[in-house]
Amino acid sequence: MGGKPDIIKAIVLIFAIGLVITGFTSIHASEDSGPRAGTLVGAAQVATPPLNR
Repeated sequence: MGGKPDIIKAIVLIFAIGLVITGFTSIHASEDSGPRAGTLVGAAQVATPPLNR
């Protein structure tokens, strides 16, 4: 039963590392405000067919 606290610590450590990586990636993504961002939104809007009612 001495191994359970080590497993819990490892899981918490992996979770914390994942949060740090996600934070860095979201910061990097928010700094990318080039012309590509508008192009991606435009392409997504063009891909949806118009509604015929």
